[in-house]
Amino acid sequence: MENKIKVVQFGTGKMAVYTMRYAIEKGAEIVGAIDINPDIIGKDIGEIMGGEHTGVKVTSLDNAEEMLKNVQPDVAIVTTMSLLSDVGDSLLLCAKLGINAITTCEEAFYPWNSNPELTKEIDVLAKQNNCTITGSGYQDIFWGQLVVAMTGATHKITKIKGSSSYNVEDYGIALAKAHGAGLTLEEFERDVASNDNISEEARRELIQKGEFLPSYMWNVNGWLCSKLGLTVKSQTQKCVPQVHDGEIESSTLGMVIETGRATGMSAVVTTETEEGIVLETECVGKVYAKEDVDRNEWTIEGEPNTTMVISMPATVELTCATIVNRIPDLIKAKPGFATTENMGELLYRTNNLEKYI
Repeated sequence: MENKIKVVQFGTGKMAVYTMRYAIEKGAEIVGAIDINPDIIGKDIGEIMGGEHTGVKVTSLDNAEEMLKNVQPDVAIVTTMSLLSDVGDSLLLCAKLGINAITTCEEAFYPWNSNPELTKEIDVLAKQNNCTITGSGYQDIFWGQLVVAMTGATHKITKIKGSSSYNVEDYGIALAKAHGAGLTLEEFERDVASNDNISEEARRELIQKGEFLPSYMWNVNGWLCSKLGLTVKSQTQKCVPQVHDGEIESSTLGMVIETGRATGMSAVVTTETEEGIVLETECVGKVYAKEDVDRNEWTIEGEPNTTMVISMPATVELTCATIVNRIPDLIKAKPGFATTENMGELLYRTNNLEKYI
């Protein structure tokens, strides 16, 4: 590809500050940005990134289609919400206009096992208009490719165990609320935990309707099983509130979380496979106390046992760098909703992004 890759940014919050800068520094051109916040609309993206003005101003979501038709980007980066149903309209718009799109939406990492109808709708439309839609980010490497690499050095696997923690303060108010941060324990049980106290049949019905609320590891387990050629026999999840023995201030929520209220949640997903391998994975997302740090730990049980621990990963920056480094893979992938287990190894981009197309 000879020309710079043209990028439009959907959502201009905390993540976009990095994705836009990283894309520019890898030789891409930001030709547009979209948001719903009236305080952000009309601002120059340079101001949002904390640098010089670029001449590119944030467009209202109401005018997104017109702007996209005018600037004709190669790629849209969507860093807004965590559920496919919440980013679906943005991805459908990109698919309609033939724009490749990559999103940090955690469910989009492998949405076939949680919202297959909407995924199929996006897939069909993207194929019709010759573009590719995918989900990527931190999980692509740290819950996906690194784990698969460990299995490649293992003779026999009985269980794959994973646990990862992150500060919901780093990802915006939508994610913090999705984790139940700030709720009383009674509210958490009613609004969050109760969603999983259902039968397998009821869960399947919710999935088919697009009403299921997957934790992040739900989709990660689906991705891992697809990558490793495992056949899912059953999958369950359980959400447990996290509490702290003192008050914690949340700038994202704009409140002080009182002692005894949920600071977030732990979500544990257990997958049994026809091949006998069990996946037991946990993500802990909460408002951090001073002593808390991000941590990523995975164990392959079998012959031999192997444990990988990554302490204090820069989760936000790693997420955004992964998104930008995946852009060439996105552009080269087959049209449709293409999950990244089929895109090959993610590589560091030494040169400008267009050099890899």
